[in-house]
This record gives sequence, C-alpha cells and structure tokens, in this order.
Amino acid sequence: MGTFLTLPVELIADVLSELDLDSLITISYLSRRLHDIVSDPSLNPWRKPILRSLRSDQEQGNSGSLKHLSVRRIVPRHNWIEILSLASPSFILLDATLPNLRSEEWEECFNRRFLPGWRKWHKDGSWKATYLEVLHRVYHRSRTSCTSDESWTKYIVLNRNGTANELEGTSRGFNPLAIFNEMKLQNNLMHLETRIRLVVQLADVRIIALGTLNRPRSTLTVNPNAHTFLHPPGIDDLQTPRNNRVVTDHGVYPLGPDSADYPGVSPPSIDFSKMTHPLPASSHTNYPWYTSGGGDKRWVGSGEVEEEGRKWVGGLMIIAQIMTPKTHEFGGDWPPLQDLDLVVGPGRQQYASLVWNDLWAIAPWMEERITNKIDGPGLGI
Repeated sequence: MGTFLTLPVELIADVLSELDLDSLITISYLSRRLHDIVSDPSLNPWRKPILRSLRSDQEQGNSGSLKHLSVRRIVPRHNWIEILSLASPSFILLDATLPNLRSEEWEECFNRRFLPGWRKWHKDGSWKATYLEVLHRVYHRSRTSCTSDESWTKYIVLNRNGTANELEGTSRGFNPLAIFNEMKLQNNLMHLETRIRLVVQLADVRIIALGTLNRPRSTLTVNPNAHTFLHPPGIDDLQTPRNNRVVTDHGVYPLGPDSADYPGVSPPSIDFSKMTHPLPASSHTNYPWYTSGGGDKRWVGSGEVEEEGRKWVGGLMIIAQIMTPKTHEFGGDWPPLQDLDLVVGPGRQQYASLVWNDLWAIAPWMEERITNKIDGPGLGI
C-alpha cells in the first residue's frame, strides 16, 4: 500500500476507477491520502463505477451503495447529473436518496434526460419539481395505457420532395403501423414491405423510423432525406470520432450533382458532435457516430451493398416510443432491434410526441436539408 500511495494522484485515481462502488467506498477510508484523492472533483474516480452500475438494471435495484451515494460527502456532486440523466425512473423515484442540487443543475439533468419538447411541462415551479413530475409521468405511462396527460401524439414525416410535416394522431390506440400503411396506400407503395429502424435510444424513449426500401427505375420516388437522417453523410460503421466532442465533415457522402441516385442535391458542411442533450443510452453512446455492440442498426451494410443496393422511397415516419419494462423482451422470427420487433409485442404500445425541436436535437444536420417545415397535413403552399 505504501508504494501504491507514492504514485502520481492521477494514476492512483485511474486505478481506483476500476473498482466497484462498494470497494471504492471502503478503500476511500483506509488513509487520508486516499480520502483526499477520491474526494477531488478533478480526479473523480467515481464516474466509471457509477456508469457500470447504471448500465446494469439489476445492479441499480440491488446496490445499496448507489442508492445512498448522495449521503457520502466524498462523492463529488456533479456525478449525480449523470445518474439522474441515465438511471431508470423506478430507481430514481422509488429507491435512490436524492441529493441537494442547485436549480441550474436540476435543469441540466432535465435537458440531458428528456427531449426538448418536454420542456412544455415546466411552468412556474422549480426545475427539480418539473424533473420529478415528468419522470413520474414517464413511469406511469410505461406501466399503464393511460394517455390523459397527452391526448394527441405528434410525429414527423420526411417527404421525398424535401419537405417535412409535423402531424398528430389520437394517443388512445396510436398505431404507427396503421398510420404508415395509410401513407403507403396514398403513395401507391402498398406492395413494398414496411422497414423499421431504431435511430437512437435515450433513457426513457427510443426514436424509431418507418419507411420503405426499393430498387426504383427512376429517382422520382427516392427520398434522399430519409437516407441522410438514418445514415448521416460521412459516417459509417467503421469510423469513430477523431475527437470526443466535435468532428467536421465536408460532405463525404456522394450527394452531389453527379450522383445517379440523388441528382441536384449538394452535400453541406456538417459539424458532427456527440449528442449530449438529450444523452443517448449506452447502446448508442457515440451517436450520431456509429456505436459498436449490435444495438446501432440505423443502416445495414455500407457502400454499394448498403441496404442490399435498395433506396429509401416515399415518406419516412419518425416517432418516439416510451420504453417499458418489457420493451427489450424479444419475440418472433425477425432479428432483434430490427423491423417489426420494434413496434409489435408487449411493452411497445406507448408513444410520446415528437416535435420539430426534438428532431433538431436528434438530427441537427436535417434542419438545413428540409426545404419546408409544415405544421399539420398538406403541401405547405
């Protein structure tokens, strides 16, 4: 132990961060030097073990150390912003001892956890009250079919002509498959199979897109914005960001005037950065960059064999699905996290509204690509 304590404090903190929470708490009281190191906010060896606990739903419920971490003064307060952004609603509401945070810290927790459109619930109360109120709503809706707090569910459709509509349907009995089948019927695409993609998963909801793939004889029905939304230009499943915060891309994806698939569409210069508001789940931690591990299936294949050479045609419907305890229970013969498995089955029938601000937070590169934002049905003329 004496030799270990002579190491630089940064190295000691790095070693301590590999411990589990219980062991880290125990070792922090073995000496004054260790106590000072684990209490230092700039070193913060707590982050890694906290994240490991958060990624395990079972450990969240069983770990007394995580439940009552707020009563320990040796744990820097800013760790709770991460916990309140990622932990399950049941853990926060029913198990955890909540810390005393400043109003701006509660607002940061809200912004990192929820979609921007959910700020509508913030009225005159404190941000702590708003955060807990919205979390109670999510917890309630994830376990019941109640829709009293949101009678209409909004969703967005990316049209093949470059425009987009923000539409709505009654929340009671909201069925994205039925709505999308009606869209296919109107666009003479009923002969094509509905394709469903998981775009990104957050703490309480996951963003899902419904569209159709085909090998069209002309570009008339091709929807370039659907492809750009699901597969941002310059990103593939082999790349990792050169910087943890921002990466600049200057139109690697061939959407220029010479493109046979999308003529007349030129690529913009895009600054990609990891999404933090809201914060994605561990399965999509690098979003909008590709995240390895099997959970990120926004596109299949790459290059000429992407989607087996097929193109997105017709409209693309984007929805927000509330996650429930049964959301990740798989069934059927289709691959997990792909197509019907995402919207059919127990725990997949509750949806929340998705509005323009939510789309810009999830896919900011789409704001300059959408030529006309239309509230409600119609062509926006």
